Amino acid sequence: MALSGETAGEGPPLVLLHGLSATRRNVVQGSRHLVKRGYLLVAYDARGHGSSSPAPDASDYEYVDLIADLERVLEQLELERAVLVGSSMGAASAMAFALAQPERVPALVQITPAYTGDRTTRVPPEVWARLASALEEGVDSFVDASVPHDMPERWRGVAREATRQRMERHEHPEAVADALRVVPFSEAFDGLEPLRSLEIPTLVVGSRDGPDSVHPLEVARQYAERLPRAELLVEAEDETPIAWRGARLSHGIADFLERSGVPPQSA
Repeated sequence: MALSGETAGEGPPLVLLHGLSATRRNVVQGSRHLVKRGYLLVAYDARGHGSSSPAPDASDYEYVDLIADLERVLEQLELERAVLVGSSMGAASAMAFALAQPERVPALVQITPAYTGDRTTRVPPEVWARLASALEEGVDSFVDASVPHDMPERWRGVAREATRQRMERHEHPEAVADALRVVPFSEAFDGLEPLRSLEIPTLVVGSRDGPDSVHPLEVARQYAERLPRAELLVEAEDETPIAWRGARLSHGIADFLERSGVPPQSA
């Protein structure tokens, strides 16, 4: 199984881990600010996503598989330590890795975390099944199924277009459908209490529930409350989510890293 990825820039390494049904472009939304700021960006498509190969079996999308892929990427690039920047599914993978090997993670970024520490998901199981089936029917069906009908109108157009662009990048949509049936019910780590012992500088980026109900702001707050060295970054009321704005997000990450003892190469 081959993972498709790329590196850009020079400096302290930052590994980008995207969310379920996204691609490597969707962590910082294509922004080059972190490269210009003096960091090495490492980005790859998770198994079955983007240009990466599907998993050997339709069930091989557990977090244990995703974390093993992260380990493989670090080994191949000979990175003993790296900042992990994860979004949603990628946030859970990054957190699980940091909990297991904290000495290898000088800092951590959790973008819209949704994992609450067990195999349950706040989104009902039938919704994930419907999304997987919709994707098997095509991108249009997935867009219709994935953008909530009760989303405020001001966000709907943006969300639909972003979803369409994201899904059109997948070379193996049937593999993404398999992942949709597995990842939400997989265990990354056991409960949120272990976060209290993680002495790693962590930036938690939340989104307000109006534009993004899949990643409840309350979960981001729970992370920030438990992590001893956490900062919580959330957009102001009625603003577009920071997680959707690559340049704004990247500025926030770079500023946080400089405060946290991971300065760029130019510093």
